[in-house]
Amino acid sequence: MPEMPLSCVVSDHLLADGQEKKKRIALNIDTKMLKIGFIGGGKMAQALARGFIRAGLSKGEMMLASCLPNDVGSIDAFKEMGSNTVFSNVPVVDYGDVLILSVKPQVVPMVLPDLKNYKKLLLSIAMGVPLASLEKALPEGTPVIRVMPNTPALVGCGATVYARGKHAGDKEAQIAEQLFSSVGLCEEVSENLIDPVTALAGSGPAYVYMMIEALADGGVKMGLMRPIAYKLAAQTVLGAGTMVRDTNTHPGQLKDDVASPAGSTITGIHYLEEHGLRSAIIGAVEAATKRCKEVSSVSEKN
Repeated sequence: MPEMPLSCVVSDHLLADGQEKKKRIALNIDTKMLKIGFIGGGKMAQALARGFIRAGLSKGEMMLASCLPNDVGSIDAFKEMGSNTVFSNVPVVDYGDVLILSVKPQVVPMVLPDLKNYKKLLLSIAMGVPLASLEKALPEGTPVIRVMPNTPALVGCGATVYARGKHAGDKEAQIAEQLFSSVGLCEEVSENLIDPVTALAGSGPAYVYMMIEALADGGVKMGLMRPIAYKLAAQTVLGAGTMVRDTNTHPGQLKDDVASPAGSTITGIHYLEEHGLRSAIIGAVEAATKRCKEVSSVSEKN
């Protein structure tokens, strides 16, 4: 890995789960000097590569991805970015200073032997594969970080969390945070919170899509044409999310600001409360978390 310029600014940090972490040196790492290898060149890998380029964190010629020979779409996508592709993981592992494991969970055990002779930083976005399973299969001392992005990263609006392995220090954490911040929000959490994060932020877009579809259907029922109904519903959800994020105002307060006494909004809110919307969403996150834990448990045993 090339020498990285560091600016030593000591700062306090809190993990996203509220646990205090040790003071760490804030590192100014020039990621443009790093060669990035994608083990797996699917849509999320492509989104990350585009994000790195868009944010000026890397260049296409500094990235190499392994793709299946028949995956013409992925090969062409990386070619358009100025990146080369190969049909084996070995050249990628040999090339990269930073390796991004972006394959399906069931493929991970077949891929890890390709990394057995290296101790390079591995950023794994394979869902449900715990740090312990990765570290067990890799040489002792290999820095591993488990990363959980969500699909809106495809349009640069992702919500990503990461958890460090036992050999990943501040330098490795900062690399992960700089890279994944290029496709949206990026926060550090303890690994025991990856499953609930997956249930909230990973599965959350699907819940929101259902809400958008239902809002649009309601508009159509009341006389709107479907194209405008979908546009209005999507923009409404986007705007509401932006209000919560950017105003730092509690969503309950924002809701109250819209709901005038005896008005149409409070009448609609009453209907949603009466039919258990809030409880259903909370229950969905809980159920999805349980399923994530089941998947993680199977991966750990394997």
